[in-house]
Amino acid sequence: MLIDLSLPLNIAQFSGGEDYVRKIVEAGHAGTHFDVMDKVFPLESFRTNGKVVDVSHIRDREVEITDIAHVPVQSGDMLIFYTGWVDELGYDTAHDYVKKSAELADATVAYLVDQGVRLIGVDAAGVQKPKKHAAVDQYCADRGVFIIENLNNVRQLLSLSAPFTVYTAPLNRTDLTGLPCRVIAETRA
Repeated sequence: MLIDLSLPLNIAQFSGGEDYVRKIVEAGHAGTHFDVMDKVFPLESFRTNGKVVDVSHIRDREVEITDIAHVPVQSGDMLIFYTGWVDELGYDTAHDYVKKSAELADATVAYLVDQGVRLIGVDAAGVQKPKKHAAVDQYCADRGVFIIENLNNVRQLLSLSAPFTVYTAPLNRTDLTGLPCRVIAETRA
């Protein structure tokens, strides 16, 4: 079974004014994407083993290592965080959605990088608060890990009993600060 984790994109759904919308679309930051951070997406990250963790119940604090300790993370994996934000708020770049993230603690991010994950995915605007967004993306990218933002249909992954594979195909552009990508999960059962 295939599950499309890419957010369907229709420019008409954006608010914030025509100039604002044009700016994020032209820079590659609309919909499912990752921030380039002066790095090149490695072809080895096209296909990864996927793991998902539900952090939607954590709203008043950061996600700590102990919150994800039950997920067996291995080198080369993609760890996807289900926050529920895109399901609850919808994807609108000019409203509350852009202020929401998975709120991963710095130690949690460092743990994932140390475990050798290739990709971190989230159904939110980022993995940390907006003021730390660029810094955490750069920290990960400098260590060969990309954060894929604005995933969709992540809730469907929570019910899977079998392992799944994730295919991530970003545009091959060198002139953008964000790379839109198609992300597909394939169940093995």
